[in-house]
Order: sequence, then C-alpha cells, then structure tokens
Amino acid sequence: MSAPFTAPPLDPDPVFSEDPLDLRPQGIVDIGSNSVRLVVYRGLARTPLPIFNEKATCALGQGLGDTGVLNPEGVEMALRALRRFSELAARMGVEKLDLVATAAVRDAWDGRKFVRALEQVSGHKVTVLTGEQEAKTAALGVLCGLPDADGMVADLGGGSLELVMVDQGQFGDYATMPLGVLRLAEAADNTRARAVDIIDEHLAGLPWLNKGRGRTLYVVGGAWRTLARVCIDQLRYPLHVLDNFSLPREEALRLIDLLSRLSRKSLETIGGINRKRLPHLPMAAVLLERLVEEVHPDTLVFSVYGMREGRYFQSLPEDVQIQDPLLASCALLARSAGRFPEQGEELMDWMAPLFPEESLTLSRLRRAACLISDVFWSEHPDYRAEQSFHRVLKLPFMGLNHMDRAGLALAVFHRYASEAADDWVSRAMSLLDEDRLKRVKAIGYALRLGHTISGGAPGFLKRTALMAQDGKLTLHIPENDPVFLPEVFEKRLDKLAKLMGLSAHVGTL
Repeated sequence: MSAPFTAPPLDPDPVFSEDPLDLRPQGIVDIGSNSVRLVVYRGLARTPLPIFNEKATCALGQGLGDTGVLNPEGVEMALRALRRFSELAARMGVEKLDLVATAAVRDAWDGRKFVRALEQVSGHKVTVLTGEQEAKTAALGVLCGLPDADGMVADLGGGSLELVMVDQGQFGDYATMPLGVLRLAEAADNTRARAVDIIDEHLAGLPWLNKGRGRTLYVVGGAWRTLARVCIDQLRYPLHVLDNFSLPREEALRLIDLLSRLSRKSLETIGGINRKRLPHLPMAAVLLERLVEEVHPDTLVFSVYGMREGRYFQSLPEDVQIQDPLLASCALLARSAGRFPEQGEELMDWMAPLFPEESLTLSRLRRAACLISDVFWSEHPDYRAEQSFHRVLKLPFMGLNHMDRAGLALAVFHRYASEAADDWVSRAMSLLDEDRLKRVKAIGYALRLGHTISGGAPGFLKRTALMAQDGKLTLHIPENDPVFLPEVFEKRLDKLAKLMGLSAHVGTL
C-alpha cells in the first residue's frame, strides 16, 4: 500500500470512466488501544463502502501508563479476534489484509512481540504507525470525505490524541499526545480537575494551536461520535446523520457542559449509544472542551471518517483520488441503478438557463441531483417520492454538509412529488432557508419535466431548449416532430413556470 500524505487536487470537471470498477474486497484491521476492528470495503471506488464491519473491544492499552506493557487479557482477546477476522476476510475474497496498529502497540515495550504474534496468527504483515503517520492518515480520512477541509483535524483514540493542520489537501503542523480516553482516565484517576491539568500541560507545548482560530475543528473517533449522538438528541436535531454534524463554537461548549452533567441513566436512554462507550464520555467531553477553548475554532464538525478511510484512500489509483467524492458516488449509482445514466448530464445542461450565475458549489449539487434523478425508477409509484427521499438523505454520500444533504434529498423528492407528506421531509425542509427551498423545488420540477419530455431516453432533450426571460418560461421544441407532444408535458411546464413566477409558453425551433 502506498503512503502519500497529501490529497491531490480534485479534477474540476471529472469524466467518469465506463470501465468496470475493481470490485475485489479490500480489508483493513485497525488494531487500536481500545478495540480491534475489521472493515472490508467493496472494491476501490472513490467512496469507501463497507460490506462488513466488526470490532472486538480488547482494551490493549488498559494499564499501559503504569505498567508499560499491553493488557495481557486484551492481547489474548485481540489474537482470538484476529484469527476470526483473518478467516472471514479470506472467505470474502480479500487478497491482502492491511493490518495497522496504533498508539498502544507503538508505545508498549512488548509491542514488537505482540506484532510477531499477530503476523503469525494472520499470515499478514502488521504496520505499526508512527505518531506522525497516525495523525496524517486520520487527517487523510477526513480529506477523503471533505477534500476542501480547512483547519485542524483531531483524532481521539484509546491511547492517544492526534492533531494535524490541513489546508487544501496539504498537511501542516501536527502532534501526537498520550491523551486517549483510556490513558487519560487512568492518569487522572477519572477526576475532571486532574484531567484538565494533564490536558493543559500537553496543549501548552503546542504554540501553533492558534492557527486553528476562526477555522474548523474536525473531530474524529468513536468517543467523540458518541458525544455527537448525545448532542443531536439534546438539540432534537432534525437529521440523525453523524457525518458532518456541525456546531458553532459557543453552542458546542454549551452542549459539552450540559452533557457532562447528564447521569449515566439519562445517557442510557439515548438511542444508538454503545453502552461500552459510556464510561469514556466524561474524559472525551473534558478533552474536547479544553481543545475547543484553546484552539478557538469557528465551527466544530464531527467526521465519521478517520484512520481506516485514510489507509483506504492511500490505496486508490490517483485518477480515482482526484474525483469529487459526491459526484463519483452519484455517477456510480446512476450506472448501477439508472435506466439511462447518460441522461443525467443532458438534464444538467438542459436546465442550466434556469439558474444563471449559480455558484460552483450550487452547480455541483444540481449536477448530483441530475445524475441520480432516475435511479429510483423501480420503486412502487405510490411510494417513489418518499423512498427516494429517504435513500438520498441517509446514503453514505461523502462531501456533503447537512444542509446540502437535505437539499439534495428534497430535489429528488420534488422530482416525483410536490408537497411534503412525510415528517422527515418537513424536518429536512427546516434546515433550508426560503430561497434554497425554492431552488431545490425548481430543480425537482425541472427534472420531472425533462424526464416527461424525453421519456427518460437519452438524446431527446438536446433537440429542445428551455429559456427563462422577459417574464416567460419557454420550451422550444422541433416543429412538427411527433415525439414532442405539448399535451404530454404542458401541465408540468406550467407548474415549473408558476414556481418561478413566470408564464409558461411552448415555442418552436
């Protein structure tokens, strides 16, 4: 596996190959201080898609600060887990299993002995990451999902905390510190005051922390993901998607303080929280609180992608790395599930006159909607709008903040339906302002009109022209062409025109 620590610039206008993807399973075993996890990904697509994910909580780093050696019980548990993982991966067709060990194995004086045992059990080489490699691989995982990430990545594990600055795919200052939740809890004897002193002592040695001021702090790691779930619950946030859940700094600090006061019983009532994570939440909370106070970011963003996805990204060919993760996923979905996937680009060009002077960001999102506008054709007509909405809202798309995710789901919803008939649709609408809601509805109505005119078949839209000017929305069609019957599409043209405050007309070319 190659090991570049940069994310190449995105191709501004990628052309997605029609060649079949390499779908051979890719397996990664993450040997961490708290857990050992196997993830098997489906091939080498731009977006890592897990087809299997299992972890064993081994607590290898438990007691490491006092003894200097790995937890003996954890060692036996890890070896048993790896025997299972190796056999499963082989049966799944994984040719090369990537075994990666981090802080606990790196720091323990018996780490090398453990590595030899792992290699003997699995038949695969184990890579023990240095602190720098661990920090930058985790940051590369964030960049895999958010290529334009700008600020600081903080990756919290059981044994260590890694910080690294990111800017346009390039890495800057970095640090690795023995502040993982297991090690910090043991060093502080589970007391908040002592934990704060230990954290502050380490952070004081990093004069470059102020480079994160006013930027974004991207937080990675299971304990912090659990905190995100608690925040979503406390806010009654409308979208239960962890990736790219974001909070302004002051709101983050308020919520961290609030959840630090919740009882164990209260935390256990929150859905989706692994109870094994609960003992680690106090240390995770105090660490995040001090980090936010010291770095002073403008925004806190929770990422579900980290070291494993960074390793996956390193294995991708460069022509795949440079693809936009969202558009690549949409193009792949269109190829695998759409009737006529090439029509997505035709729709994009055809409706462009409706959106003059749109930003590159909005254009990208409109393109995504066009690419996937017909992949849900096989759903039952009575439920097609709701089914497509829920799929888009919750699919593991990369490169989307929550507002953009809601907007994309609503655009596809309006391709099939006009009014919300689902509470989740209303929740998604609450994330967008009035102008954005009108825009995504217009995209949806235009998609419906385009598919009605063409029957979904490629080539027909290119023979028409849509124009919005002088208070009119005019669809120009070839004269006397039996394919283009106004009575088939007039109602949908009129509906789009009314939404835009225009009058509908049909003209000839």
